[in-house]
Amino acid sequence: MGHFALGYITGKLAAKIVKCEVNIPLILTLSILPDIDILIPFFEHRGPTHSTVIGALVFLPLFLMWGRKALPYFIALTQHSLLGDFLVGGEVQLLWPITPEFYGITWLGIKSVANVAFEWTLFTVFIIVLFKSRDLQVLFKPHSSNLLLTIPLITVVLPTFLEYPLDVPLLLIPPHLFFIILFAISVLIDLFKVEIT
Repeated sequence: MGHFALGYITGKLAAKIVKCEVNIPLILTLSILPDIDILIPFFEHRGPTHSTVIGALVFLPLFLMWGRKALPYFIALTQHSLLGDFLVGGEVQLLWPITPEFYGITWLGIKSVANVAFEWTLFTVFIIVLFKSRDLQVLFKPHSSNLLLTIPLITVVLPTFLEYPLDVPLLLIPPHLFFIILFAISVLIDLFKVEIT
C-alpha cells in the first residue's frame, strides 16, 4: 500500500518539477512492478527486479525518446526499491548485476508501529493530493490505461485476503480496502465505458 502512495506522490512531484502531465494508472502500476518477482518461479523476492541498475537500463531508451517526461515514471518505479523496500522490512539487490549484495534497513519491520504510522501518513498525503489534483476524476473516466490497474489490484488483493506474499497488519486493512475499491472501480469503468462524475 505504501508503494502506491509513495510512487504516486514522488511521480507527481517529479512531474511538477519537469512540468509534464503523467498517466496516473501507469504511475501506480510502475510503483508496484518490482514485486513481479513474487510471481516468477526461481526469482528471489527483492532480487534483480528491484535493481536500480536494471531500472535505469530499461528506462534508458525511454529517456532517449521522451527526455525528462520519462522522469516521473522512472521515479515511481525506483522509489519502490530505494525508499519503500530499502527502509522497511528487509534488504534489496539495489545494484544487481554489478553486485549480488543486498542493502537495506532490517530492523524496521512491516508490522512495526513506525511502519504502520508511516504508511498511514503516506496514505493520507496520497488522498489529499489525489483530491486536490483532481486525479480521482481521471481514474473515474474510461481510458484504456485504466486496465493497467488490474496489476496493482491483484497485488493489493493477494495480501489483504490471501495473506500472499505476506499478511497485512490489521491497522492497514482500511487503506488496502480503499485501493481495492479504487482500482476495481477504475478498471470496471473502462471495461463498461461508463463515466462517474
